[in-house]
Amino acid sequence: MGRYTGPKCKLCRREGEKLFLKGERCFSPVCAVDRRGTPPGMTRARRGRKLSIYGQRLREKQKLKRIYRLREKQFRNYVERAKRVRGAVTGEQLMLLLERRLDNIVFRAGLAESRDQARQLVVHGHFAVNGRSMDLPSYLVNSSDEILLKEAAAGKAGLKAIQESRSKHTPPTWLERLEGGVRVAELPRVDEMDKTIQTNLIVEYYSR
Repeated sequence: MGRYTGPKCKLCRREGEKLFLKGERCFSPVCAVDRRGTPPGMTRARRGRKLSIYGQRLREKQKLKRIYRLREKQFRNYVERAKRVRGAVTGEQLMLLLERRLDNIVFRAGLAESRDQARQLVVHGHFAVNGRSMDLPSYLVNSSDEILLKEAAAGKAGLKAIQESRSKHTPPTWLERLEGGVRVAELPRVDEMDKTIQTNLIVEYYSR
């Protein structure tokens, strides 16, 4: 199955919360979750129905997969990789792997308005990691890596507009803002990751 290309606001409504898939629009009054918080396609009789244990695990898995804009096979591979780390909590390792993705770093650093936009910029080859051109959104960065916007890309009007609109964005503490890019000062700690994600439910979903 290919990448989802339908309405992003529908995904947020389905999960019942903002997944911040459309950049600044998610903070504006036109956000679909604020205007229509009900799940798409649900009849009034079904909206208040309590989820089963399986349903809770499925929804949490779908939510995290959609936040990071991954296909099912990609997401499952990350879960399996996290399971293979000895002496570590699988859920925490899963979050760490997802946070280390290059497209996520570009988004977290404020170099793109959304992860979809960050992915597109990376695929188009606008960024370099430690001086080497990198066009793989799934590339896993390490501590001390520097991700910089290429000089040829920095002069483009569209990218300049993005940088100006995100100039007041504050990156997480584990990222150090540089001129035209960012440096990974350290890998994120557990207490710096998204606490709204119940990773234990996701691990249980794949352990059925």
